[in-house]
Amino acid sequence: MSRPRALLADDQADVLTALRLLLEGEGFDVVARRSPADALAAVEQEDLDVALLDLNYARDTTSGKEGLDLVTQIQRLDAALPVVVMTAWGSVPLAVEAMRRGARDFIEKPWDNARLLSVLRNQCELRRALRRTRRLESENALLRSPEAPSLIAESAAMRRVLDLVRRIGPSDANVLITGEHGSGKEVVAHALHAASERARRPLTAVNVGGLAEGLFESEMFGHVKGSFTGADEDRLGRFELAHEGTLFLDEIANITMSQQARLLRVIETGVVERVGATKGRRVDVRILSATNADLAEEVREGRFREDLLFRLNTVVLRLPPLRERREDIAPLAELFLRTHARRYRRELAGFSPEALQRLLAHAWPGNVRELDHVVQRAVLLASGSEIAAADLGLDAGRARGGPTLDEMSLDEVERYLIRRTLERTGGNVTEAAAMLGLSRSAMYRRLQKHGL
Repeated sequence: MSRPRALLADDQADVLTALRLLLEGEGFDVVARRSPADALAAVEQEDLDVALLDLNYARDTTSGKEGLDLVTQIQRLDAALPVVVMTAWGSVPLAVEAMRRGARDFIEKPWDNARLLSVLRNQCELRRALRRTRRLESENALLRSPEAPSLIAESAAMRRVLDLVRRIGPSDANVLITGEHGSGKEVVAHALHAASERARRPLTAVNVGGLAEGLFESEMFGHVKGSFTGADEDRLGRFELAHEGTLFLDEIANITMSQQARLLRVIETGVVERVGATKGRRVDVRILSATNADLAEEVREGRFREDLLFRLNTVVLRLPPLRERREDIAPLAELFLRTHARRYRRELAGFSPEALQRLLAHAWPGNVRELDHVVQRAVLLASGSEIAAADLGLDAGRARGGPTLDEMSLDEVERYLIRRTLERTGGNVTEAAAMLGLSRSAMYRRLQKHGL
């Protein structure tokens, strides 16, 4: 655990020296200031665990007004920062007023070392406990995702991916994962995170392409209470939640140029500033990002910043589509079968030979995600002890007179997949977009592109 960091504010140099020697000898890092203005600037600029403030600064004054005003100003800046006040002219009314303004405790000069240290340590521990509680609450509410499926790698194409995951996973290198929709990019991100020393912290995943412009900064960087209408309490952003862990940015190609600029600034500096805050917070985050777009082409077309791409693609990992890894279809289907049979309490022995053949013959334009959905539906519809070909609801190649995958262009495959998904959802665009792993805006762009 890092050393607690304490702000000391007193106008007397000898007092500051004595306090510094005492606290540093007891394991504290100390930030010392001699005026209220300098102390307030330290609260704005430093990441502190506790503040110990004198109440009198001007010579020959005993009112404590400067110190009391400083307590009020600190509360406005950072209400969670514990403040302990001290004065040589202690009185009960002054102590009551300091506590009313937000001070946590009161120390009189000359101080008792044991009591002073006990008070500061207790306040530091309370501060850190509050931070841990808020972090855990945010993680539980927003970020803890279901257990990712295993990374199946029977095919040569996927064995190459798995080998790369093993080699780069333990590093802190930022990784750009490319691949078609539904090919398993988030599963690979989980595998990279699990192979790293950051695995003790959760993987924080966010679909940045689905964030509206007005919500991007609040979601990614957090906000402070009162910074805008509806900001009823402080909120941690995804970067702070991912501190000392991994941040997975999905659909990275779909963010706007202004969002790209804000994201680049945080990645370059390692400092995140909440909306409405006056000071930044340093974060230690590994970035994994994913897209189905050609970011080099996006850069050439002026839709993506080249400097941001350089920050994201220290290593590029291409995930092959399911049609290029057919040896993985059967084991993936078996994995999904076990998962959904357990979920829906179905006793199913497996797939019939005809069903398995149908799975192997299908084009899988929706990749692994489509396979998962097909098996899930089959588990629900199966009437026998195993899944039959009819339970899958798949077209058998040319049975409907349509072209095979090899005869279709990439645009034709995408149009076919979107149309089929819309049919399955009864025309519900939001549900179809979710099934395809697209944001609503990205889905509507594709609908317009394909005239659907």
